[in-house]
Amino acid sequence: MKRYLLRLFLPLVLLAALVTHISGIFSIPYVNQLDRLLYDTRLRLSAQGGQDPRIVIVAIDEASLNTEGHWPWTRDKLSRLIEQLFDYGVAVVGFDMVFAERDESADLRLLRGLATDKDDGAFITRLNELGPYLDRDRMFADALTLGPTVLGYYFDTNRETAFNTGELPYPAFDVNPDMAAAMRLPLAHGYGANLPELAASAYSAGFINNPLIDEDGVVRRAPLLHKYELAVYESLSLALGATYLSDVSLPIFVQEMDMLDDYPPLEAMELAGERIPIDAQGAVLVPYRGPVGSFPYVSATRIINDTLINKDVLQGTIALVAATAPGLLDIRSTPFGSVYPGAEIHANVIAGILDGKFRWQPAYTVVLELLSVLIFGLMSVLILPLLSPIRATIQTLLIFGTVILLNYYMWTVEMHVLPMATTLIAISGIYVLNMFFGYFFETRSQFQMSELFGQYVPPDLVKEMSRDPQNYSLASQRREMTVLFSDIRDFTSISEHLNPAQLSQMLNEYLTPMTEIIQKYNGTIDKYIGDALMAFWGAPLEDPDHASHALHAAQGMLDEIHNLNRDFAKKDWPIIKIGVGINSGEMSVGNMGSHFRRAYTVLGDSVNLGSRLEGLTKLYGVDMLVGESTAEQALDYDFLEIDRVRVKGKEEPVSMYQPLGLKGSLGAEQKKYAQLFRQVLADYRAREFDMAEEALLKMIEENPGIKLLDIYLERVRVFKIKPPPPDWDFVFTHVTK
Repeated sequence: MKRYLLRLFLPLVLLAALVTHISGIFSIPYVNQLDRLLYDTRLRLSAQGGQDPRIVIVAIDEASLNTEGHWPWTRDKLSRLIEQLFDYGVAVVGFDMVFAERDESADLRLLRGLATDKDDGAFITRLNELGPYLDRDRMFADALTLGPTVLGYYFDTNRETAFNTGELPYPAFDVNPDMAAAMRLPLAHGYGANLPELAASAYSAGFINNPLIDEDGVVRRAPLLHKYELAVYESLSLALGATYLSDVSLPIFVQEMDMLDDYPPLEAMELAGERIPIDAQGAVLVPYRGPVGSFPYVSATRIINDTLINKDVLQGTIALVAATAPGLLDIRSTPFGSVYPGAEIHANVIAGILDGKFRWQPAYTVVLELLSVLIFGLMSVLILPLLSPIRATIQTLLIFGTVILLNYYMWTVEMHVLPMATTLIAISGIYVLNMFFGYFFETRSQFQMSELFGQYVPPDLVKEMSRDPQNYSLASQRREMTVLFSDIRDFTSISEHLNPAQLSQMLNEYLTPMTEIIQKYNGTIDKYIGDALMAFWGAPLEDPDHASHALHAAQGMLDEIHNLNRDFAKKDWPIIKIGVGINSGEMSVGNMGSHFRRAYTVLGDSVNLGSRLEGLTKLYGVDMLVGESTAEQALDYDFLEIDRVRVKGKEEPVSMYQPLGLKGSLGAEQKKYAQLFRQVLADYRAREFDMAEEALLKMIEENPGIKLLDIYLERVRVFKIKPPPPDWDFVFTHVTK
């Protein structure tokens, strides 16, 4: 539980940081960058593509500048441009430019300079008659009245540099001071508008500047509204759309404003019965159709000189006159590239107005983003620590997929732009933190397991245990296990023939292979007691075949003694023999001892019996003795019952067995010996001492030097002279260890 809570801490800190970012308490720049990247990617993938023929950009391009001269052109050229456009049948002409300065003819100035004599009335009269024909601003103003025309102008949001020039059009609507204070629209402190006579002649006008360009310089939003004093003005795109649809745009305010806390009062504009959603700053997300060229382009010089071949391209369209030549500096950066004519941005917005299709990001989007982060983030925080790495990865991918599908639905069906970056960062960050914690805890668990059990069990078992460390500990517990004791026979006399260095070396060379064999069969080394060795099976790792594994290890130890003795003989060391006692049963296992010294060991009657069995191997002259429980559980071995005894310190009698070998591996001589001894044991227990003696003598003759047979021959002869009592249970009581 403590580990689970620890794995919750840092992910919750991450979620808290993202929540404060969304709430605007502080900003995380890289999150905003990622959000913009994801938005641009979605925009490019979902772009409609193709050309929209309803809007034609009349381009003041390089070809036009080469033919007509440098910009700005004289107003008479622009007048001819307007005349030709309406002759070609355009529906509306818009200008993505400002005509704030007068274009007075140099010829007219010269003639007026000559008219210095007031008595030359005829000259002055004729000059006044010809003046209108030489007044290019008047000519341009007259041309603006030939059809629906919309001029551009700009607002200045810098209080220090702002000034006013020209004449503003009528505002889209007026607001009272309270409403103006609540609105978050871009606020202008000055403007650069058109000459009064031009403003009066044009059908409408709209601002062309964009104060809402993102931090990276990319145009993703375009304001439809701008606030100046207590009036709200519409953009060129909105004015052109309204003029083309022969309607006026109307504001849609939030109902029951007084019930909302700091929520922007203006939520949309209505035009020709269609709702245009806007954000808190009165802007729309530019509905880019695609890369540059999403709208037809016509060179302005071809229209002025009437050299346009396909004139039908302009029939019934919105003609947007704009500078597209790179030198005229109307190039913008957009999600579709860093070289994008500003006029085409206007065209995309106009197309969105005509179609009534805008994706939007209203003020309450921040609430949806918070819910997304909290729901999916907390889901990851609470679930991932409980899962394995593979399942955690699958779960994270499922959550990722759910987030993407939800966002896709909002993007395509609801046309609602829900930010993805914070949610994806939350999910991936929580996943990474969990993987880090998992790796840290796994490594730490492996280290702890190695520290706790490395000196007892094989390294492979330590690795296996570290995968699930919760199931392994040093705490004491009761288990069904098998214990093994081994000891070198007559070690005291052996040690007398070796100096201390040789004795130490011999013990090292003996205990090392014995330990390797025990660990090979998943045994746990309990302790070395001089020449004695103690091991057990079934802890700390569960082992359902603990009895068989212990027998395999014991047989391997006995086989290895022969190899060791060959090496010892070469070094002129004494030959050694060992006795092995094995017993299975319920034991207490755990880290036991005092505050000063502790050891991972086993305790209990079953352990004591194993030790007694090892001691009896020397008495009975056999290499290995096992308890009754071990013989019952090691089903892959053949056993020979040796005796039923009452060992020192234990009142209850037990049977002890000698392992003969794996089933199916016994030779004919072994089988014959086992069969004869079982019959001897049966006669002995049935008080048929004469028959037992006869069989024993025959076995001793065929198998001389077997101490076990001598022991039973001695018992039989004693009982022949002094028979056992009627209640004899044929149990032999040992009074020594």
